[in-house]
Amino acid sequence: MQVRWLGRVPYEPTWREMQRFTAERGEHTADEIWLLEHEPVFTLGMNADRAHLLAPGAIPVVQIDRGGQVTYHGPGQLVVYPLIDVRRANLGVRSLVTALERAVIDLAARHGIKAACRDGAPGVYVAGRKLASVGLRIRRGGSYHGLALNVDMDLEPFSRINPCGYVGLAMTQLGALGGPAGVEQAGRELAPLLLERLARRGDA
Repeated sequence: MQVRWLGRVPYEPTWREMQRFTAERGEHTADEIWLLEHEPVFTLGMNADRAHLLAPGAIPVVQIDRGGQVTYHGPGQLVVYPLIDVRRANLGVRSLVTALERAVIDLAARHGIKAACRDGAPGVYVAGRKLASVGLRIRRGGSYHGLALNVDMDLEPFSRINPCGYVGLAMTQLGALGGPAGVEQAGRELAPLLLERLARRGDA
């Protein structure tokens, strides 16, 4: 599996490239994990309620083809896109989500941060605040979209939405909790943990 660091990139062209990769991949196409950060953008899932978009201001809003409600991406947030042939990897959607969540929990634990999942609310939380969000799409047996982990970013734009559809949900980030404050460093630490979790199919 190839892990690629893409740096800071605009959202929409990256999304279209994920779609293209998934549409064109064949049975022998190698799986990839893209690590990156985005320019500021709000994204809405396919069936998202726009009532959760409170005051976007000048930040662009893009309706996309993942599940879930509204979230924010911006500089200082590590975004992880697993482009995986889930059938070939024998991965169910739940197993892939679990692998993403548990890799973040493993990373947090390395820095003395106690993070956890919540039943019925995908993502990773620390003391009731959301640290990472998960949203996937499976098409033609391939996964795309993925994980957004807050590292060292301006959290103010989250106050302009109901994050993931939850009114008043507070956010947190690794840098404020004693973890790595650089996105690329967080990516370097997270990638091997995610590969290990994928090999174990997300199991505890």
